[in-house]
Amino acid sequence: MFKNFTITLLFLLSLATIAMGQIRTPAASPSAMFKQTVGLTEVTIEYSRPGMKGRTIFGDLVPYDKIWRLGANQVTKFTFSEDVTVEGKELKAGAYGLLAKPGMKTWDIHFYSYDTGNWGRYVEKTPVAVVTVTPVKAPGIKVENFFITIADLTADGGLIEFIWDNTIVPVKLGVNTDQAVMENIEQVMAGPSAGDYFNAGTYLHESGKDLKKALMYVQKATHTDSPRFWQLRRESLILADLGRNAEAITVAKKSLELATEAGNADYIKLNNDSIKKWSM
Repeated sequence: MFKNFTITLLFLLSLATIAMGQIRTPAASPSAMFKQTVGLTEVTIEYSRPGMKGRTIFGDLVPYDKIWRLGANQVTKFTFSEDVTVEGKELKAGAYGLLAKPGMKTWDIHFYSYDTGNWGRYVEKTPVAVVTVTPVKAPGIKVENFFITIADLTADGGLIEFIWDNTIVPVKLGVNTDQAVMENIEQVMAGPSAGDYFNAGTYLHESGKDLKKALMYVQKATHTDSPRFWQLRRESLILADLGRNAEAITVAKKSLELATEAGNADYIKLNNDSIKKWSM
């Protein structure tokens, strides 16, 4: 028994030693996340920030005319909440992995549909967009760690900037703010939708606040060319609660017909049970 206790104690001590030996050190190229609202579009950038550390960057550490991961470690990732344009080329809302091919006079920025953090997996893939931009030298500055930001913000876009050493690589970003705002204005000014009326009527009915107003709201959704069986079901329930059973049965039969066409067994049973109950 003493022998077993000794073995167990030694095992626990070895685990403690291993745990104490897990020393954390700073990453050589720390990860970063940058979020920026551009117009109505949320842009999220996830990347790593390697340092110069006394090295010559472009043309040496980062060779010209060869694919570069735009940072270090995993692929640089951009996520757009809405459709955007980069240098006039359209990108759908979603996540993209970025690679670059730096040149002495121009850079190519490659956008790929994001599916992995492994940057090497993108090299043989076809990018969804490639833009060619002109780098700008900024004499007198030295940015130690690779840096990505979005500058010159307006309601319609901004300027994505990849910055390292004394080089700035700008990419024009466009967003569809005007289109989104105009669509929203037209929707709001046109008044509530059928779904809005249905939701309002359902709330009033379920909370027992005002059955007559609940019926009025729900009927704005059901008295259309294509009412849904669940909407008609709600109308029939309100009519029954108002004591108007004959009308409730008529509406329930319409709901039953549509539910049957849709193959919805739950609403078929609910309507049949209610029709039977209200006919008594």
